[in-house]
Amino acid sequence: MGDEGGSRRGGITRDLQKLKQQAMAYYQENDVPRKLEELLNSTFYLQPADVYGHLANYFSKLAKPPSICKIVGKPILDGLGLPTLQVEISCIIQNFPKYICSVAIPTHFEIVENALPEVLDAEEAERDQAVNTAVQWINLSITEELWGLVPSNQAEVDHRLRIFFEHKVQEDKERKELERSQEEPVLAPPPVIPPPPPPPPSKKKGQKAGRRDTLLEKPVLPPEPPEPVLHGSMAIGAVSLAVAKASATLASTPLYLTLALLKHDQGIELLLEIQKQVNRAMETLQPPKPETKKGHNGGKRAQPPITGKVSHLGCLTINYDTVEQPLLLIQGICSNLGLELGVNVHLAINCAGHELMDYSKGKYEVMVGTQKSAAEMVELYVDLINKYPFIIALIDPFRKEDSEQWDSLYAALASRCYIIAGAASRSVSKLLEYRNISTLKFHGLIIKHTNQTTMSDLVEITHLLNGKKHLAVFGSTDSESSDDSLVDLAVGLGARFIKLGGLSRGERMTKYNRLLAIEEELVQSGAWGFSEEHNFSFFQEDATATMAEETLGPLDSIFPTEVVEESAKA
Repeated sequence: MGDEGGSRRGGITRDLQKLKQQAMAYYQENDVPRKLEELLNSTFYLQPADVYGHLANYFSKLAKPPSICKIVGKPILDGLGLPTLQVEISCIIQNFPKYICSVAIPTHFEIVENALPEVLDAEEAERDQAVNTAVQWINLSITEELWGLVPSNQAEVDHRLRIFFEHKVQEDKERKELERSQEEPVLAPPPVIPPPPPPPPSKKKGQKAGRRDTLLEKPVLPPEPPEPVLHGSMAIGAVSLAVAKASATLASTPLYLTLALLKHDQGIELLLEIQKQVNRAMETLQPPKPETKKGHNGGKRAQPPITGKVSHLGCLTINYDTVEQPLLLIQGICSNLGLELGVNVHLAINCAGHELMDYSKGKYEVMVGTQKSAAEMVELYVDLINKYPFIIALIDPFRKEDSEQWDSLYAALASRCYIIAGAASRSVSKLLEYRNISTLKFHGLIIKHTNQTTMSDLVEITHLLNGKKHLAVFGSTDSESSDDSLVDLAVGLGARFIKLGGLSRGERMTKYNRLLAIEEELVQSGAWGFSEEHNFSFFQEDATATMAEETLGPLDSIFPTEVVEESAKA
């Protein structure tokens, strides 16, 4: 009995010793003695009950979710070496501040090729002011506005950002009114009424009809002034994106999934949408890889050489004598690679109609020395689609001022080709303000995340587009950074396509790599689906109906399962 009692006591002693060692290791690992000492030193004047209450509050905070404690705005350089905005997010996690993530947002400024030096200097000053103002907003005010919020509460974050921006807009309006009131009024001279024009010469009897160019053509409308952008507004969009990314990082989930949950609230519809969108995007990315190995002309001697340069968008600038030559070049390269255009690869043409207009002549200059009227441009696009049916989208075929030609082109091609508005569309904030997508006829819009656009705004605009049965296309701006969040935005919010630019330079390749990473995640999770062939037959009824309507009629759903069913019916 004695030996058994001693053995039992020895076992208890060893167990107690082991527990003491574990407790000591825990205290040392979490630095509990130092924390207790700091608390006791800071509360030496309190009663014991107060000290214990303070300790209870301190340790209770360990169980609280992470909250925003610091937001930092910094100017960085984008892919062109021009200033843009970066935002860093830090959160309180178990009573200690911790850096979470950073994002960069591109500026809204367009890059104009061969611009005059004075134009470049003025734009550089505007860009610097926009970025510096955004940095000030973030570091001086927005951090305080969002301090203590949980990053997963995106709706509240965006609400506060909207309120903050509205106050800034009002301040800017009051400042401009004050400046105008302080200016001395200048009496304008009375208007000079010009004399009436002389009557046209009467046509002599027997005179033959003149040439067609004597017929008066409609005057070309001047370009609409660009939407005013408040300096600093990019801080709103950047902070909203940074908070969304922080929420994803803290939850150890991809950003696209976090955004998708904001829109869909469940994963099944999300995965059905993702598998189609990423699959379609990857199809357009496959050809350039083998192409670069075989040479730009695909080894085909008859193709015109690529003698130009790479533009700021990563696109090859080539010499050509006809509009069809670039298409024939791509067609030859795909043929050499064993790819069939219209089956394996589809093309979208970024027409950039607003950049083609020669205002001195009132016509579009489609090539050097080749001008066409707006009506002639409709015929050109119809001929292209007739010859090359593998072209599935035309982006900005006209200026937004030429609404009559948008209507004509939509009526002619809506059942065969997507008509997409990019520069011809309003900004996201204007679209949401007026709740009217546009009076132009098109299938979809290119959405850009710039300035004051929040994550909630992007969810709302994609819901609006879906409700109108329009396609959402997420696109990068001219001044891109190496941040790849745009891809997660496009996938998570169910964009039909994504427009990133050429396969070159780091600011774009990071986004293409992100697409590949998302594809790999979907394959590993078993969510990767099938490839959808384009079938525009279901647009025909809508194209006819819209001729008598102010807005587009319903298109079939862009979800892949319903598109397959409709294709099977056709």
